[in-house]
Formats: sequence, C-alpha cells, structure tokens
Amino acid sequence: MQIVSLNIGLPRDVVWHGRTVTTGIFKEPVAGRVALRRLNLDGDRQADLSVHGGPFKAVYCYPVEHYAPWTEELGGGALPMGAFGENLTTEGLDEDDVHIGDEFSIGTARVVVTQPRMPCYKLGIRFQDDGMVKRFLASRRTGFYLAVVREGDLGAGDAIVPAGEDPQRLRVADITRLYVARAFDRDDAATAKKALDVAALPESWKEYLRDRLADV
Repeated sequence: MQIVSLNIGLPRDVVWHGRTVTTGIFKEPVAGRVALRRLNLDGDRQADLSVHGGPFKAVYCYPVEHYAPWTEELGGGALPMGAFGENLTTEGLDEDDVHIGDEFSIGTARVVVTQPRMPCYKLGIRFQDDGMVKRFLASRRTGFYLAVVREGDLGAGDAIVPAGEDPQRLRVADITRLYVARAFDRDDAATAKKALDVAALPESWKEYLRDRLADV
C-alpha cells in the first residue's frame, strides 16, 4: 500500500452555468515532501468550509484502481492524478477493505479513516457534467477522508502502513451503502447501530444514522 501521487491546490474561481463559483477541487501532483497539518496539507485549501475541510476531512484519498473504470466509462482519455480532487492517490486500499477507524502511518505522520466522500455539485464542475455527482455516488467508488492523529511529512512513493484499527470493523463501503439505501432493512439497521459505536465516525454521521434508525 502506498501513495501513488500527492496532490494539492488552492481555491480558484470558475464560471459554471453563468455564475462564478469558488472551488478547491482542482488539485495538481507535487514532488518532494509536504507537511501534513491538523487541517490540511501545506499548499492545499478548501473553499467552502461549511461542507469541506475541517479535522475530520483533513485529507481526501482516492484509489488509483478506480481510474481505469472511470477512464473507460467517461470515454475521454487518460485522467490526470488528482482528477477527483483527492490529496492522496493511493494504491492497495479501497472502500471494501478500509474500515472507519483504521489508522495508518504515512511518512512521519499518522492518520485515521473517518468517512466516505459524499460528492457535491463541484465534482460536476470538475468534469463539466452535472450528472457526474449521481454517477459518482452510484458507482460506490467514493474514496475516503482522513483525520490527522500525528502531524508529519509525506510524499509520493511513501508506504501506507497499518497502525491500528477500530474493533467494530465497519467498512467505508458500509457507510455509503447506508446513505444510499431508501429504507433500512434488518441488516442495515444492525450496521447503523454498530456505526454509532465507532469513535472515529464524525458526530454528524451518527446524528444522520440515528434519524434513519428512528424510522425503522
């Protein structure tokens, strides 16, 4: 497991459907070591801090293994690293294998997995396609966010080394499945109840799941 590409970018203004939008989704690969702080990588920022960034979304990871199916489905040629707005393009990790609360050492930093990505309309801006948001979520190829346990520095080529796990073993894919479910069946309800005991899952997700469980 390793970092294939480390990608950063600052917010920029773009015109979309006749209005100016500020977005930080455009990331570019960088070489060398980059410092990871509690809220983000040096040289990287998010635009709308009401839904992006913060300690539970300090770093966004996206598996390089997802690039091939997207390239085929989108039919637009090769995609550059960072195309999905990710900070770390990773190899050897995916949503079915990574669990909320998994900890990893990367470079001199230590991080913990917190949640899947729920796309907003700015993904559509990146791909010049409003339908990309629904398509992305339907694919379940969401990637996942990290919180910073210990600040440090990291770079492309660094190994991603397991350093801890949550006993509930709740997969990133499980949270996405609960989110897209129209109604919870018995298994969904059991998974949602388990999620409430995962320390690394943000409280906003737990509130959402409690509301869904109230309707079961």
